[in-house]
Amino acid sequence: MASEDFRTIWLHPDDPQVVQIIDQRLLPHDYSIHDLRTWSDGVEAINDMYVRGAPLIGATAAWSLYLAALRGKFPKDEVARAAEALLQSRPTAVNLRWAVERIMAQVADAADGDLASIIRADAEAICEEDIDICLGIGQHGLALLKDISRRKNGDTVNVLTHCNAGALATINWGTATAPIYLAREAGIDVHVWVDETRPRNQGSQLTAWELAQNGVPHTLIVDNAGGHLMQIGQVDIVITGTDRTARNGDVCNKIGTYLKALAAFDNDIPFYVALPSTTIDWTTESGADIPIEERGPDEVSKTARPETRIANPAFDVTPARLVTGLITERGICDASAKGLADLFPEEAAR
Repeated sequence: MASEDFRTIWLHPDDPQVVQIIDQRLLPHDYSIHDLRTWSDGVEAINDMYVRGAPLIGATAAWSLYLAALRGKFPKDEVARAAEALLQSRPTAVNLRWAVERIMAQVADAADGDLASIIRADAEAICEEDIDICLGIGQHGLALLKDISRRKNGDTVNVLTHCNAGALATINWGTATAPIYLAREAGIDVHVWVDETRPRNQGSQLTAWELAQNGVPHTLIVDNAGGHLMQIGQVDIVITGTDRTARNGDVCNKIGTYLKALAAFDNDIPFYVALPSTTIDWTTESGADIPIEERGPDEVSKTARPETRIANPAFDVTPARLVTGLITERGICDASAKGLADLFPEEAAR
């Protein structure tokens, strides 16, 4: 993992009409490849969390549209139906909408016979671009870890992260983990505190597994332990990912991220968010405008009595004022409208 040839989604080597993914529901105990043969398989994979992480969700949507173009007497109509279903599958991660809109922009003028090949080429491009983006994030974030290592005279750099923002959430390398992997390659002594990330346990099931695969020292902790570790000086920096970032710098990430930001602020610990530019929603002015996905009660009902009412919001919003900086493929900026606009002027001007 986190090597040049690792991928989280790819075309079946012997059948270009089948897209393959890692079934992340089965990790860390079973590494299993799952076949997507129809666009509805892609919708199911996104909705039921076979795949997780905003960039990978977007790529899965793109490949699902490719599968739609392969089938049906009227491919454009099939792609349109698939696009509508995909957009409804998970509402918070903006990469899904971004990928669907990017693909659909090419569909109207394409001939039916060329549709599948055009969408396939763009799906492949989306994946390759994401790899380059994550490496850029890693290179800029590496500077932060190098600086901490220097200040600690080479002692262990302790990073706390929340949810999974690793290679499994992208195509390769990850966002929050990319600086960590590059730090290891650079010989920096780095250790990661891994929030288990309830209720789906992306930290314990995915991040911890992934770090182990890459030989990165790590310790799994319950979600509520992070503040305590910050209080006693065991955390040097917090780096999380994000599923959607508003143009004012507010970040929306897995539920519980806001509480980590509050604890970091109270303990004067830098709190950074690693994000590909594809997760910036330039049409959303602030985090208050981001729709928060409410998932089913079954994810948290195992220890509750049947009559207990359950709320299960999947994400929360961390205000920009609590974010030390945003790590992007173009550099690190303030979590603000100006900071993002300075790095991405062409997008901010639209």
